Amino acid sequence: MATIDEELGQLERDIRQLKIEYDQYFGGGRKRPPTEIEWRIELVVKRYAERGGDLKYGQRFRINNLTQTYAKYKDIFRKKTQQKEEGKIQRHFGAAAKAIEAERAQKTPHKPAEAPAARAESAVSGAAAPGAFRVTCSEPEHEGEKVEQLYQAFLEAKQQAGEQTGKLSRSNFNEFVLKKTKDLQKQKNCREVEYVVEVIDGQVKLKALVKA
Repeated sequence: MATIDEELGQLERDIRQLKIEYDQYFGGGRKRPPTEIEWRIELVVKRYAERGGDLKYGQRFRINNLTQTYAKYKDIFRKKTQQKEEGKIQRHFGAAAKAIEAERAQKTPHKPAEAPAARAESAVSGAAAPGAFRVTCSEPEHEGEKVEQLYQAFLEAKQQAGEQTGKLSRSNFNEFVLKKTKDLQKQKNCREVEYVVEVIDGQVKLKALVKA
């Protein structure tokens, strides 16, 4: 029986293959759309949506990222299929799909690694992607368990995304969360700060959101 990581790896390969086969279909190289592989992807996505609680932080981030990518493709497939049925098909699907792939895989390999504090984004309010890890802090110095969960979520997400984690340390992260919380409480006159770890277009983001 395949492990969760193996199934997610197969899902990622299936999504790439689906894009290729739809590209062939819209380009005239296939007579029928690849409904079989699409059906298989739908089953896996639905199954993991129902068992999200069984996944580790990193696995939840990965399935969330794959689901977002698949949703983008589905929107393209739907529009192109409609155009094809109406005889209005334009053969630019490949370029659009490549643009999504490039966006999802966007990295910054030549940029020096930054401390968590430099990567955090602050906002008065904001929406996080489905499946993002959230934790609310008001006194981080007395909320060690929450900060530990946040650190583990951030670390596992970066590892899953293939980002460098060598410069991350538990003590520096603790100090960052404490300082960030106190700074926002003073600047925004609030008590609670919500930290959100999410993957956007293949990059791990750590956000600090002021609770209204």
